[in-house]
Amino acid sequence: MIIAGRTAKLLLVDSNVYFAKRLGDALRREGFEVATSTQAAFALTTLEYDTPTAILCATNMREMGALEIARIIHADSKNAALQIIALGDGSQRALMEAFQAGCDDYIDRNQQPTVIAAHVKQILVSKAEGFQPTQMLTQSDTSLSGNLTHHDLTGVMQMLGHARQTGALHINAGATDGILFFDAGEIIHAECGILFGDEAVIHILKSCVNGASGVYKFAYGTTSSQRTVLRSSTDLMLDAMREYDEGTRDMADKEAL
Repeated sequence: MIIAGRTAKLLLVDSNVYFAKRLGDALRREGFEVATSTQAAFALTTLEYDTPTAILCATNMREMGALEIARIIHADSKNAALQIIALGDGSQRALMEAFQAGCDDYIDRNQQPTVIAAHVKQILVSKAEGFQPTQMLTQSDTSLSGNLTHHDLTGVMQMLGHARQTGALHINAGATDGILFFDAGEIIHAECGILFGDEAVIHILKSCVNGASGVYKFAYGTTSSQRTVLRSSTDLMLDAMREYDEGTRDMADKEAL
């Protein structure tokens, strides 16, 4: 597989040798060159003489995993652009932690190796050619849309942020009808019913946790003259998850009484 004029080489870091073997074989069938390592610390030393196109790294490593190496690598100006794809347990919280740490993408390692390999290929091709997320169900030159039961809202927001897109993301999920305005990948304004700003973003995210049914549509180029969102997307996502978890625990406690 050729990306940016050279064969794409992946560095796969995972302590499960059997899993790494199966995933490595699947990635090779997708056209990648693959080097593997069972230790992230050792993998970091190889970057000095053999820089890969991207690193796939598990988050559950004993000493150092994807979250730690993402921070180390992106703090190094020489390798700051190197893409880090985290392999985790598939939970919303794990996804948020991966993006907060600076990982470029996140994949559920519980999927079949062939599915993971195909996803990796989609990610790298999309990054190389610009914002062309192949996961989306429908796409045109002026809008991008999909179903929230297939694609989690946080993932869509992160893709728009990483690709520095400008436009309006419309979300309709049950009683939630909201809109998020992006400017060069940053959310600057949000509305949902009587809510606006940071409060609206958190409410929309809480309404769309765990594959909530609904749809989204992103209209490229649509802007807002208002600035009501003052915090980063990552901070708002983490707050939404925290509030959702607290609400779930409170409900479970009441039911137990």
